[in-house]
Amino acid sequence: MRKRKRKQEEVELNLAAMLDMAFQLLTFFILTFRPAPVEGQVFLRMPLPQPVAARQIGETAGQNPESTNPLAALDTLVISAVSNETGGLRQIVIGDTTLNSSLPALDRKLSQLLAAEGSAFQQVIIQVDSRLRYQELMGVIDVCTRQKLPSGEPLTRLSFVEA
Repeated sequence: MRKRKRKQEEVELNLAAMLDMAFQLLTFFILTFRPAPVEGQVFLRMPLPQPVAARQIGETAGQNPESTNPLAALDTLVISAVSNETGGLRQIVIGDTTLNSSLPALDRKLSQLLAAEGSAFQQVIIQVDSRLRYQELMGVIDVCTRQKLPSGEPLTRLSFVEA
């Protein structure tokens, strides 16, 4: 007896089952995906501000060549910006002097302090209230950067501290 040769059938792939499995995997990965925290929210740990030593009477800045601390000869003027309940500028305190929230008054006072002959201030530290709006802080910074030192150089040494 002779064996009959069967005609070989082509293998068919069931596309419906494959598509169903692909959509199930896609749904699983979409539903279980947990994105990383937003990278824009970075909390910086800045070093605490260190007090700057004042000059001795009659000593000029940088006179001591053995000093390895570049900030040790700088004299610092401290400005405090205090906010009100809404985040606006309530008052400005320069050293022991309290001003209202007027930026022109701050400009006049800084001009008197920094441009006076024999003024020892070379650096400004701005103590900022944590509730103060950014726009108000930028106004204070703008006033400070427009100031000139007795040598005619612009005031460029600004530091910020949270009050």
